[in-house]
Amino acid sequence: MKRRLFAYPYMVWIIIFTAIPLLLLLYYSFKTGTDVSVWDNYRRAFEPMYLTVLWRSIRLALVCTVLCVLLGYPVGYILASKDFSQRTFILFLFVVPMWMNFLLRTYAWLTILENNGIINNLLDRFGFERATLLYTEQAVALGMVYNFIPFMILPIYTVLKKMDTRIIEAAQDLGANPFRVFMKVTFPLSLPGVISGVTMVFMPAVTTFIISDLLGGGSVFLIGNVIERQFLSVGDWGFASSLSTVLMVILLLSVGIFSLTDRNYEERGQEGSVLH
Repeated sequence: MKRRLFAYPYMVWIIIFTAIPLLLLLYYSFKTGTDVSVWDNYRRAFEPMYLTVLWRSIRLALVCTVLCVLLGYPVGYILASKDFSQRTFILFLFVVPMWMNFLLRTYAWLTILENNGIINNLLDRFGFERATLLYTEQAVALGMVYNFIPFMILPIYTVLKKMDTRIIEAAQDLGANPFRVFMKVTFPLSLPGVISGVTMVFMPAVTTFIISDLLGGGSVFLIGNVIERQFLSVGDWGFASSLSTVLMVILLLSVGIFSLTDRNYEERGQEGSVLH
């Protein structure tokens, strides 16, 4: 009974800041004029124009997630290596930017990518033509990777750091070369960390609007921008709520798939440990 009492504040917090806002979102998504169907907002959400924007958001989020895996896994692997002595300092460098305001971190890339920015000035100095780096999908993807890659590195590093090294040593004793040890032992056992990182990167990437506003300059319009403008500029809360609900369902399905995959790998890992 005493343990339940400690859970009550958390339950109240969840109800006030999660359950009630979600119910309000659903309420406004069905709220329309008297002569319009309650499903009108959802029909608008599935119009080709908005589906195109939604697909662009998912596509860029997937590109960001893949790049974060490709860049973050080697970093996490190196940091988890027992021979790496600068682990604490490098982790500190990855964490420090997260202490800075998200908006300021994104603004910094404007000075790097703009026409008179650092990169174009270097290109000009070495005799190359200036490149159009800002207000493109590539710039938005770069901003996403920069802001969200710590959420990929840290879960991978944590899983690799906690991995039982005796399993790797057993594979080496059985004659497996380093590549085979990595592909058959290290990487499969680290997949729960990869899946956690994918979840933590994909969700904010697909819903972001600040990065696309600043680095996309209005030419790269994502679903987050549509929802923001419908809420704040247009004032159409019903349509904005329906778009938010559709996006929330997509994210919940994605999280469910990731969680199911994560659970399967954990069960395989436990079976492997028992057999070992």
